Amino acid sequence: MIVGIGVDLVDIERFERTIARTPKLLTRLFSPAERMLKPRSLAARYAAKEALIKALGGSDGVHWTEIEVTPEASGRPWFSLTGSTAEVIAARSITTLHLSMSHDAHLATAYVIAESAAEPRARTHTPGAEPTASPAEKVWADADGVGSATGAEFAEAVEDQEGTA
Repeated sequence: MIVGIGVDLVDIERFERTIARTPKLLTRLFSPAERMLKPRSLAARYAAKEALIKALGGSDGVHWTEIEVTPEASGRPWFSLTGSTAEVIAARSITTLHLSMSHDAHLATAYVIAESAAEPRARTHTPGAEPTASPAEKVWADADGVGSATGAEFAEAVEDQEGTA
């Protein structure tokens, strides 16, 4: 049973500028082996980690350096998870993570599907209880009041919000 789907798209040039401006991000986001890769490959791995967090429904208990994207002998990418991140996956009964990554020209993308062998649980709805927006959704809505900001405006707004948090 699919329990989560995540996708992420990264502007490679913007990613490179961010890493050049804040080199400490490399050690906060990537394993030592990953840090040896070219920027476009790092951007794809960043997208993969973001997509994984989205597929999990959030980042509670997940640490970037405990997620390593490594290739199988065939070249197919897969996640190597350790520490509390591996515990989160196990606690959520996730048995399989499917990962697809690509980079071309100026963009890197990743797509993750999380599967569980567990039976689906019925979802319940409490009347009057509305779902809360994520910080990114709030930024998107606040970008120009109608939710039609460009991707660049959205990314800048997220950076601004993260800088004030």
